[in-house]
Amino acid sequence: MKFFFWVVTLIAAIVAAVVFSDLNPDPITLRFPAQSSTKVSPITLVLVCVTFGALAVTLLVWIREIRALILNWRSSRQRKREERVETYYADGVLASLSRRSAEAISLLQKVLALEPNHTGALMSLGNIFRKEKHYNEAIRLHRKARQRDEGNLEILFTLAKDLQDAKQHEEAIQALEEILRIDATNPTALYRIRDIHIRAGKWIEAHGIQERLLKAGLPDRELRTETQVMTGLKYEVGRSHLERGDRDQARRFFKEAIKLDKGFLPARIGFGETLIHEGKVQQAAESWEKSYIKTGNPVFLQRLEDLYLKMGEPGEMIRIYQDALARTSMDSALKLALGRLYYRLEMIDDAFELLSTLEGLFDPTGAIHKMMASLYIRKGNTEAALLEIQEGLSTSRPGCMAFQCMGCLYQTQEWSGRCPGCGCWNTIAISPATGITRASLESGHESDAASLHTVRAPFEIV
Repeated sequence: MKFFFWVVTLIAAIVAAVVFSDLNPDPITLRFPAQSSTKVSPITLVLVCVTFGALAVTLLVWIREIRALILNWRSSRQRKREERVETYYADGVLASLSRRSAEAISLLQKVLALEPNHTGALMSLGNIFRKEKHYNEAIRLHRKARQRDEGNLEILFTLAKDLQDAKQHEEAIQALEEILRIDATNPTALYRIRDIHIRAGKWIEAHGIQERLLKAGLPDRELRTETQVMTGLKYEVGRSHLERGDRDQARRFFKEAIKLDKGFLPARIGFGETLIHEGKVQQAAESWEKSYIKTGNPVFLQRLEDLYLKMGEPGEMIRIYQDALARTSMDSALKLALGRLYYRLEMIDDAFELLSTLEGLFDPTGAIHKMMASLYIRKGNTEAALLEIQEGLSTSRPGCMAFQCMGCLYQTQEWSGRCPGCGCWNTIAISPATGITRASLESGHESDAASLHTVRAPFEIV
């Protein structure tokens, strides 16, 4: 169609030139620079113009076609390059998911060789390096990805993870704080900042973040869980203040923890310890006794026994045990605790009368048999003492711990408000396999009577 158009146009131009020549037979004078001139016929001038015009048009068409060819070549090359990039990237991601790390790294590096700013490849390769514990390389790649898209929260979270795993906690917090500048109530960022502070033992900072988290509009179930965490954090902040000697602040935070959870044992113990530091020993004892009555937790009995022995008032502790037994007369743990106290106070007849009622009670520590053997020796019955020792040796189980976490079953000799194993608060309790007094019964060295776990009975068999 274009060729036909050009032929028609050329014929029309020739016809027009002939007509123009007939109408203008006289020659035309053409003047040039340097005062030169020449005469040409009109038909010649027209044909020359048409020829140059055709050449110009042809040249322009050629230029346009060449340009189109170059653009098509570049486009085809770019398309093939993009196809190679996407193929390498897809294969690299698949290799990564299949845990073929070396292959994935090779493929993703080919992607970056073709397209250095490919965000997906930078992210995926950085994640692989983090899993391989090449943290510096992971951080470099993810920071480069961040430069390409500074407002991308996924990249910021990934970078924070790199920094956290690399133990660069301050830089990780900075990355997470940047997320909070974009999204002020982002729960995930708040969770991770709080957890970093908890691992570092920065309880005041963790408490501040937890306050922000509780205002972040969490679902009801998460809100209840995080309120429990807040209870634990208030306890830790209270302990921090108590260690620094700021008793008013310590008391305030312990009370706030108890207000959030009336059954939160660590805060009640911490409150009593605050009173002891203030010299209000009797008030501390009364506080712990009330807490025991409310919660029934035998840890308070251990604390009270320790405190009353230090005060030189064992009679008060005997009263507390007797009152508790009056409420629950069948509680073997309470009988064992009172019998042990009689034993420590050399109230031989009372100790023998009470502990002898516990025959047949499972005792993996062998403590009951140990005490009964000692009591039989004091009564002059050596044969019965030997039988008790043999029974204790056959039933005792080495390695029993005094306390156990109710969550992760972590065992320890010392009570603490927070489990060293799983990090949960208010889960350390008397180990079910040992009973209430296992720690104090197994102690084997002389110490101040102030320590429940190290007081040794005056005639204990070694």
